[in-house]
Order: sequence, then structure tokens, then C-alpha cells
Amino acid sequence: MKTGLIVEGGGMKCAYSAGVLDAFLDEDIRFDYCIGVSAGSANCASFLAGQRERNLRYYTKHVKDPMYFGLRSLLASGSLFGLQYIYGTMTNEGGVDPLDYDKYRNNPTDTYIAATDAETGQPHYFNKNEVERNDYRPIMASCALPVACRPIVFGGHTYFDGGVSDSVPVAHALANGCERMIVLFSKPEGYRMKPQGGRPAYTLALRRRYPKTVEALNRRHQMYNAQMEQAEALEAQGRVLSFHPSASIKTGTYDTDPAVTQRLYDNGLRDARERMGKVKEFLYE
Repeated sequence: MKTGLIVEGGGMKCAYSAGVLDAFLDEDIRFDYCIGVSAGSANCASFLAGQRERNLRYYTKHVKDPMYFGLRSLLASGSLFGLQYIYGTMTNEGGVDPLDYDKYRNNPTDTYIAATDAETGQPHYFNKNEVERNDYRPIMASCALPVACRPIVFGGHTYFDGGVSDSVPVAHALANGCERMIVLFSKPEGYRMKPQGGRPAYTLALRRRYPKTVEALNRRHQMYNAQMEQAEALEAQGRVLSFHPSASIKTGTYDTDPAVTQRLYDNGLRDARERMGKVKEFLYE
């Protein structure tokens, strides 16, 4: 039975899945397949490298670095989130909190990083084996929110955030043979997405160079809600086990308050510990 892990994006809300993943590390929970979207792909990297609390430090400590998010990052890089700084300067060997690249790359889990091809508006899935030492552009690409971030160029193509075209890649997991999947969501159970906000702004900013990305953003809510229904149907069949934040914590994609992200992390850690028996039964029995 091939098991899969799917980690949704959601910016700073992904502190929740960071807590769940650290609980999995504590219990040596492993998967045959893994896919992360946007910040979820970064969470997966630390999980696969076995670096407990590394994600937590990025959500609660490093986030206060002025180059991480905000005006200084915007002026220096043209992006609100300093992707090159976060997944380059800080993450590379010699950085303030580097990823253990060897453990990440050598982890036997078949791993993918979801991004969106800016030219076509279609999803693109990087394999972990495409990630080179000190070059984490596939993760940057997965996290490049349109308008808030400049697109990332890699391998001759230009990419935006994976959530634009494949927010919850259950279909990719199924196509890769996963029979049971744990899905980590950043949003409450039963959530349904409304049409994308800021349509005039992103249309004006992107329509000339990336009209297909605009189209993908326009229909994102339809794609997302269909994926949620698919995940819920699979859960009813016993093929998906989902995690949603159980606590009511008011937050958002751009919330950089360490107290809030710490609560989200603690919620994820607690939820996973409380359900660990179910996790092991689901995966191994």
C-alpha cells in the first residue's frame, strides 16, 4: 500500500502543518510519496530532512528579519516575501538556518513541489531530485504569490505559486499510485473558497505578460472547491485522513505576528499527538 502526504499552502497559516509534521517526526512517521504546495513545500523540505522545529523558527523567529517580509524586501527584491533571501541566503549552507540538503535529497520518499507555469497557467511538478545544493528555486517558485512576488525563472521557464493551479494536489497523488493519503490543510474543516479578491489589481499587473495566470486566478475558487469535495469524498471512503486547524485562531496569509504563528504551530502539534493512534492505524494497518 503506497502512502502519501499532501501539504497545502497558505503562507503563514502553514505554521499549523509545521506543528503536525514535527509530531510526525517525533513518532518517525514516514511516507512513500510527498507533495507540498507553496509554503507547504518548504514545510515538507524540513520534514524530509528530519529538522524538527526548523519550520517553527522561520514562522516565529526569522519572520522578524526585515528582509523576510515587508517594505525592505519589496525595495530590495521586488517581492513582499523575500523568497531569494528566505530560501537562498538563510537556507543555503552557511546561512542562518540552513536546510540539511544531504538528508533532504537522500530521503527515499518520492517528493514533488507544485508550482504554476506562468505562461500556461497550468501546474508543474518539480521532483525533489531537481533541487540542487544551494539552489532552492523550485521551492521559491512554489511560493511566488502573483503580484506579491516576482515570478521565479528555473530551467528556462517562469513560475508562480503552486496554489494558483493546484492547491490540493490529490489527483497527482492518485496518479502516482497513492492508496492512502494524509492531507494537511491550512484552512478550517468545511472551508470553501470565494472568487479571488483583488481581481482588478492582479488583472492589470499580469494580463499583458501572463494572461493564462490571470485566467487561472479567476477560476481558482472553482478548482479549489472541487478539490475539497474530492478530498472529502476520499475521506468518506477511508482513503484520506485530513488535518484542519481545530482551534479558532484568527490569522491570514501575511500575518507575521510570532504569537499567532506559535499558536498555530502548537495547535498542529497538539492535534497530531491526539490523533497519532489514528494516524498509525490509517497508514500501517
